[in-house]
Amino acid sequence: MSTKFDSNSETAASNAQGSLDAVIVGAGFSGLFMLHKLRGIGLSAKIYEAGDGIGGTWYWNSYPGARCDVQSVEYSYQFSEDLQQDWNWSERYASQPEILSYLEHVTDRFDLRRDVVLKTRVSGAEFDEKSNRWKVTSDDGRVVDAQFLIMATGALSTIFYPDIPGREAFKGQSAHTGAWPLEGLDFQDKRVGVIGTGSSGIQCIPIIAEQAEHLTVFQRTPAYSVPAGNYDLDPGWLTEFKNDYSGLRERNEATMGGFGSDHPVNTELALQVSEKEREDQYQHRWQNVGGLLFLGAYADLLTDPAANQTAAEFVRQKIRATVIDPEVAERLMPTTMIGCKRLCTDTNYYETYNRANVSLVDIKDSPIEEITETGLRIGEKSYDLDCIVFATGFDAMTGAISNIDIRGKGGTRLTDKWADGPINYLGVGTAGFPNLFTIVGPGNPSVLTNMVCTIEHHVGWVAECIEYLRSNSFSAIEVTPAAELDWVAEVNAIAASTLFPTCNSWYLGANIPGKPRVFMPYLGLPPYREKCAEVAKEGYSGFDLT
Repeated sequence: MSTKFDSNSETAASNAQGSLDAVIVGAGFSGLFMLHKLRGIGLSAKIYEAGDGIGGTWYWNSYPGARCDVQSVEYSYQFSEDLQQDWNWSERYASQPEILSYLEHVTDRFDLRRDVVLKTRVSGAEFDEKSNRWKVTSDDGRVVDAQFLIMATGALSTIFYPDIPGREAFKGQSAHTGAWPLEGLDFQDKRVGVIGTGSSGIQCIPIIAEQAEHLTVFQRTPAYSVPAGNYDLDPGWLTEFKNDYSGLRERNEATMGGFGSDHPVNTELALQVSEKEREDQYQHRWQNVGGLLFLGAYADLLTDPAANQTAAEFVRQKIRATVIDPEVAERLMPTTMIGCKRLCTDTNYYETYNRANVSLVDIKDSPIEEITETGLRIGEKSYDLDCIVFATGFDAMTGAISNIDIRGKGGTRLTDKWADGPINYLGVGTAGFPNLFTIVGPGNPSVLTNMVCTIEHHVGWVAECIEYLRSNSFSAIEVTPAAELDWVAEVNAIAASTLFPTCNSWYLGANIPGKPRVFMPYLGLPPYREKCAEVAKEGYSGFDLT
């Protein structure tokens, strides 16, 4: 696999050692904006990034069909009005190359590149209680110390491979969708296997099917998917839209997810309207709105199981009507609540199974037993393949942080503290680890929202906190044990009032064998913002400042 490329990495690396005010880990949306904000308050900071280029999730996830599921005009920074006005998105839902180009543009526009150290993976960090500073070590042995350590490592950045024997034995081409090679994979006239039918699988399967001689999809659990309704943006519409960009942002701030105010959640309850009204509403959302906003058809779809089933059955009926082979259609139909796992969005996903060169294999009851030199084996049946695509997801929200040997007061390892699940306060810090901030980590609304909007809020809060510490001569800030326990209880209590915990999703870490089953994201962006504002107004209640 060839490496991805970006300039200035060696120059930046040569300046990496020494002492800084802050070390930021990760050069995606979070890390780049964090660097910009810290510079704005006069701090010295550098980003350490394992990849050869900036972009985070949008650098690594360059598989065919990768695109955002939040509208591009919303999935973008709002901190600079000039940036909003100057950048022109080409599609309703931006593709990976366009989002990466946007982040490259932001990096250069705000002169961030000179403080980004590429090709440098942070392997460890240890807190010095005497100096109240972090000693941060990279995998090449370099060390830098900083007052603040900020984890901008992303919620979906640590790829997961299922434990299937023989993966290294395969002689053909293979790749994980979350670590796609720069040169891509050549599917033309090849026998291709895709393992996994989550979001990345659903996005890449239709495109691979158009190129492959034959595509075999290996599905463990079917997912609900709604047509994205993507289209090219008209330049005239975009110009007119920008006249009220600030109005859109303000309206979005009042929504639970930070997006979609142009198609707000219907305040009616699903079972309090007639069957025809429900069908019309679902059809409108399916055909004219699309994507994640389908779940806004009724206010109680994520709280009332009976209401939820009306929406779930609507989608199942769409699958029956689309997929010609009734047996294949049946295998593609989820039986869980719709929305308890991340709702997927697609372009011609279900239609792809009507192609003569596409097969669906159910591996839930008969799992893949072995990957061989020439393909894979399930029981007595072997599948000969030229390419294997692992669309098997991520160790979400905690994986990237847990992969770093972070040691706080008394040498306590963060992985030990989080052995039974991530314990933190506001999704921003954890007791025993002073001056350590996590951006959109567990305990934050993050993955249940428009991530860029949530990132900007979270980064802004952290920057203001650091500025407060500096202006009041505090050298350290640390979460209190009581505050983090109360916060974890609140996160889970809110989740328990919904249907989210009813299925085995990556929101709970259930896709990773042995990972504690704990609901990680906080539900609701407006109440989260209110809580953060209240904490800051009270002089950072729930924290000890020294």
